[in-house]
Amino acid sequence: MSKMGLLSHKSLFCLFLMTSVVFILSWFLVLRSTGPNHSVDFSILPNSKLFALSYNENFDKSSVMSASKDKEEETAWNKYSKHCDPNKQVLKVFMYDLPSEFHFELLDWKAEGKSVWPDVRAKVPEYPGGLNLQHSIEYWLTLDLLNSEFAVNLSGRSAVRVRNSSEADVLFVPFFSSICYNRFSKLKPNQKKSTNYLLQEKLVKFLFAQDEWKKSGGRDHIIVAHHPNSLLDARMKLWPAIYILSDFGRYPPTVANVEKDVIAPYRHVIRSFIHDSSDFDSRPTLLYFQGALYRKDGGIIRQELFYMLKDEKDVHFSFGSVQKDGVKQATKGMHSSKFCLNIAGDTPSSNRLFDAIASHCVPVIISDDIELPYEDVLDYSEFCIFVRISDALKKNFLINLIRSIGKEEWTRKWKRLKEVENFYEFRYPSKDNDAVQMIWQAVSRKVPAMKRKLHRARRFSRTIVSGQGEVMSVDIPRNFW
Repeated sequence: MSKMGLLSHKSLFCLFLMTSVVFILSWFLVLRSTGPNHSVDFSILPNSKLFALSYNENFDKSSVMSASKDKEEETAWNKYSKHCDPNKQVLKVFMYDLPSEFHFELLDWKAEGKSVWPDVRAKVPEYPGGLNLQHSIEYWLTLDLLNSEFAVNLSGRSAVRVRNSSEADVLFVPFFSSICYNRFSKLKPNQKKSTNYLLQEKLVKFLFAQDEWKKSGGRDHIIVAHHPNSLLDARMKLWPAIYILSDFGRYPPTVANVEKDVIAPYRHVIRSFIHDSSDFDSRPTLLYFQGALYRKDGGIIRQELFYMLKDEKDVHFSFGSVQKDGVKQATKGMHSSKFCLNIAGDTPSSNRLFDAIASHCVPVIISDDIELPYEDVLDYSEFCIFVRISDALKKNFLINLIRSIGKEEWTRKWKRLKEVENFYEFRYPSKDNDAVQMIWQAVSRKVPAMKRKLHRARRFSRTIVSGQGEVMSVDIPRNFW
């Protein structure tokens, strides 16, 4: 009986062991099947073989071509490789063919034939110099989109022009609003309304008539209004669009804000410091400021700071402008200074910050409400000094703070300035990660949130066809069903 009992116990133990092994194996298989390597049915997608291969991170062109048995899929690969770097998403931009009166005609360019655009391969219309240049952002962005259509090498490019609006991520409105304000905001003889006002009026009418605007309410449109006074008469009507601005100083937060819109740098006016071999000891001026002393709003503190600092022996604080040799003097002064003041003017920002960056003169920013370009990806504290207005107005606070910054800290910021200066350079043709490409990248980062809002807004809408065959989009009440 004892032998029988021992045998029974061994059998039960073996049965238990086998059951446990089967149980563990089954759970392992279940967990593996629900892991990240789940299968995807690519057959439902267009260019299915291309998608199936690109889903694998290790795909290459040869594997795609071996899988492609027709011309359509080979064309798909060429389009993919040309416009879609796997490590960098390229923004697809539809640009309206607005009449030339809205853009290059404002620069005294005359259209030939039916084309509304200059042939930028042959000659690029020049933008007026002086302070006009600091707000020329829409000019550079437009040139970049025109160039993207014939450029052979698209490496480093952040945006390309597409001709079909349904393929686009965003829709660009090429209105040169800043130069329009600077040149055409005053009434001419026999005019009741300025050209600046009339063009804004025509622009609003044009956009509101477009199916693309109606479809999104303008939320996927890009409008540049970099000069604080540009688009003054139309901004309240076009506000659903993504604005590219210098700051939010003259906009209510419901019209423009950091969540919806893009802050772009000014184009610096003074010359870049090429081959800068200076150091802490070879820049004799401690703190530099030259500009208008009497400003409105936040810029009133310029006067108070002037009286605080004017007698400091190693500080240059004076009135200056672009007239006569103003730019030449400012270039020389900034290139020979350790720190450059950037004080709020009529609005929170000014081009002085970008002049300082081009000079590798460490910016000292005194502007509580300033918004900075690309700040979602760039840490300005690495190459700038920030001072609150309330602190700057305390006796000796600012000068003592600047004097306390030693050679090691200054040199660290100076080196970082030289690393980031390319982000603020406007060029044609544009280059990798210069100001033009950085602005397009900033727009790209706004697209997911914009699309999410658009998709949410369409939850309760349907497209229906009326009895007359007219296609209409109708909002469905929440309790409709």
